[in-house]
Amino acid sequence: MQAPEVISVEDPEERLSCDGGGGALGHPTVYFSLGDDHQADCYYCGRRYVLKGSEAETRARTDA
Repeated sequence: MQAPEVISVEDPEERLSCDGGGGALGHPTVYFSLGDDHQADCYYCGRRYVLKGSEAETRARTDA
C-alpha cells in the first residue's frame, strides 16, 4: 500500500479543501479543518494535511 501524500499547511485556522487532484479523475470537493493534533486526512483519497513545522508534519514525513 502506498503512503498517503502529505501536504503542509501554513495557517492552522485555514479551511482546507481537497478534490483529489487529477481533474476528472479526482473526487468531489470536500472541506475540513486541521484537528487538535494539527493534521487531517481526506476520507476520499487519503491525502494527509499537516501544520507546517508541527510534530504532526515531522511524524508524517518520517513515516512516509
